[in-house]
Amino acid sequence: MNLPQGPKLPAWLLRMQFAADPLNFLDKMNQRYGDIFTIMSDSTPLVFVGNSQGMKQIFTNTTEIIASGKLNEEAAPLVGKNGLLLLDGLRHRYRRKLLMPPLHGTKIRAYGQEICDLTEKVMSQLPIGKSFLAYPTMQKITLEVIINTLFGLHEGDRYEKFRQLLANLMNYARSPFVEIPLSFPFLQQDLGRWSPWGYFLYLWRQFDELLYAEISDRKARPAPDSLLGSGGCPNEVRTGAHTGDRHQQPNSSANDVLSELIFARNETGELLTNEEVRDLFPSLLFGGRDASATAITWALYWVHRLPTVREQLLKEIKSLGDFPDPMSIAELPYLNAVCNEILRIYPTQVVTFPRRVELPTELMGYNLSPGTVIIGCIYLTHHNKYLYPEPQQFQPERFLKKQYSPYEFLPFGGGARRCPGEALAFFEMKLVLATILSHYQLALTNTQSEKPQPQGANYPPASRLKMMLCEIKQHQEQQQQGIRC
Repeated sequence: MNLPQGPKLPAWLLRMQFAADPLNFLDKMNQRYGDIFTIMSDSTPLVFVGNSQGMKQIFTNTTEIIASGKLNEEAAPLVGKNGLLLLDGLRHRYRRKLLMPPLHGTKIRAYGQEICDLTEKVMSQLPIGKSFLAYPTMQKITLEVIINTLFGLHEGDRYEKFRQLLANLMNYARSPFVEIPLSFPFLQQDLGRWSPWGYFLYLWRQFDELLYAEISDRKARPAPDSLLGSGGCPNEVRTGAHTGDRHQQPNSSANDVLSELIFARNETGELLTNEEVRDLFPSLLFGGRDASATAITWALYWVHRLPTVREQLLKEIKSLGDFPDPMSIAELPYLNAVCNEILRIYPTQVVTFPRRVELPTELMGYNLSPGTVIIGCIYLTHHNKYLYPEPQQFQPERFLKKQYSPYEFLPFGGGARRCPGEALAFFEMKLVLATILSHYQLALTNTQSEKPQPQGANYPPASRLKMMLCEIKQHQEQQQQGIRC
């Protein structure tokens, strides 16, 4: 075996350095050893790859390099035993395929106006002339979006219970009370609701109760017409527009993920069990709220830090008129370039999920033996100065001049473990940003540069981005006067 160079420090010390400041750790490794290096974890080599050529080999060599679900087992308390991250082979491919229709194409188009309306709903509650934290505000928006799109809930008692519970659950899951036991499984002791890990399990049980009650209600009602051709039988599912009123009639269509999954069949042709449906949601929940909120918060930072970017964006958005169609917004080229550049600098996935070498293979000139673990470093690939000149500079124009390959630009990961909600997340990001810029005049309250701070798998601004709402733009005034802060 011929491994890339790497640090000789003890594994526990390297883990501490990585946990304290992951991005700075990766930068230092890259500066010292280049874009491919090895870190030993006990007797297992971890090979980090941070260039597009290596990424292509990792994602296309699916015979010798396997994206095994066993490597993600420590995430089981978060994503469930039947979550996509832990599944392999046919089960993984089939379950992933089930999520594609409600998270892509015509389905997500139906969410467009709803995303814009939810953005205005949250933003309109902010007081004018007072500072607010952008990151938790964006979390409120993205949480509303996932409750609507994943569960089809818009109002009512169960909607309110989901909204409060999911906020508590996801915030607690990002706390040291959960993150430390995830790294040290012997600390995962359920000593009752008032113990740290016990409270985490208690929140998950509450989620299960709410979700299973919703599934039971929907199964008791006629199936939406749009789901009758999905491989199930009529009258097994009701619409996703449940509001807590058991006497509400179903709609003729359902655009939420839960309705699709209740009616879907697994790889053996049987309807998914409640537990199988449930375990497909956690990764979508955390990505749908925190990853999306992080990306939108960084968008607000860069757009308001660079006036020329903001002016060009506003000009492009205004060219669509006072009440643009959401799909027209999503197709704006400069808006697309801005969002791409934001995701390049701080991608929603800093590293890929680990792969394991199953058969002797060659990677970037190195001969790797079975058992070696390979981790694609998206962050380093996105900051490669030969691929992205002046990588620390925010330059949306680079995405107007060049179309990057899936191995050069991969903010949502790649290969078999690529984020299934990518299309919805990117769509949401563009609509939320455009809605805020069009209807609200904001300003940064801190002139200092923002630094990322790890929170789970995401890296929001360390300050949570302090901003001020200066003025609400009235639709009827947009053509009559400029907006001043």
